[in-house]
Amino acid sequence: MKRATVVVLCGGRSAERLVSLVSAQCVVANLDAKRFKVRLIHIGTDNGWLEISSGRLLAETPGSLHGGGASVLRLRRNGIKVDPWRLLTSLGPRDCVFPVLHGPMGEDGTMQGLLELAGVAYVGCGVLGSAAGMDKEATKRVAQSAGLPQVPWAVARTPREASAAARRFGFPVFIKPARMGSSVGVVKVKGPSGVAAALREALRYDDKALVEKGIPAREVETAVLGDPWAPKGDRFELKASLCAEILPNAEFYDYKAKYLDPDGASFAIPAPIPAKVSARVRAVALAAFRALDLYGLARVDFFVHTKTGAVYFNEPNTLPGFTPASMYPRLWRETGLPTKKLVETLVALALRRAASRRRISTKH
Repeated sequence: MKRATVVVLCGGRSAERLVSLVSAQCVVANLDAKRFKVRLIHIGTDNGWLEISSGRLLAETPGSLHGGGASVLRLRRNGIKVDPWRLLTSLGPRDCVFPVLHGPMGEDGTMQGLLELAGVAYVGCGVLGSAAGMDKEATKRVAQSAGLPQVPWAVARTPREASAAARRFGFPVFIKPARMGSSVGVVKVKGPSGVAAALREALRYDDKALVEKGIPAREVETAVLGDPWAPKGDRFELKASLCAEILPNAEFYDYKAKYLDPDGASFAIPAPIPAKVSARVRAVALAAFRALDLYGLARVDFFVHTKTGAVYFNEPNTLPGFTPASMYPRLWRETGLPTKKLVETLVALALRRAASRRRISTKH
């Protein structure tokens, strides 16, 4: 039987484009060459789509991919320019797209809209879920309407708004871009004098920021996989993995600790929390996944109060990192699902949703 084609998209225009390369490297390495033909597409900051050698990507070390422009130039050298629309519309019903794109213009619904228009199967959440999951304000509002527990929060576009929210919540607060991931632009603010600078940093990456009350908390995550509406016992029944606790060797789990410093953080899997707290985290994660109209995968982040054990939903990551150290594949490995099987399951979920959507009538 002819191998199905999986188009892996990486790069992009967001500040997380270098992380995307390391994630794509892991995805490509775990796609069974006997079952899938991989076409690797790098999207440049100029929006140009180039088909590049998957072998060249696999030959790079994760450290060099994080290094910046030189690695990108090496990867794009001798790449073949492709027309996005022609590429996408050439795919058949057994083929799919794996958008390993983090941040704006990749996991915020924009790319998903293009893939929907092209009528192709693709891994991950749809347009609404991707947009809502990327926009922290939208996430918070949906979670609020669903009755999910959260720390106090506010949206700010001006120093006056940010300062007012910080005074209302009490210090410390966290100020972050509303639509960015990987802790890019996140600043912990301990007093009034730091608010304006933190807001400027957040607004480098978006035109609105989120102000959140800082609480004494443990950072806990779980990974969600499946079809939110699959019946119980179905192969694709929605499930949450073991929980992990992040133990940063800094004030909080920032970009440097996540990707640049090998000693930036340690992890405890399973998280050393009471069973009832773990069950609560996983239950809220599944509820948030459904409320936000997510599909396929998400890593869901929580705060667990150090004194009371109260669980607070923080945010989902709808296209979580797939680097060797990333928590999403690692959590599933620790839960008993190898990364190769995880990648195959995500492709199967993409094809399942596409087949279901093709049954929707377009006639009146």
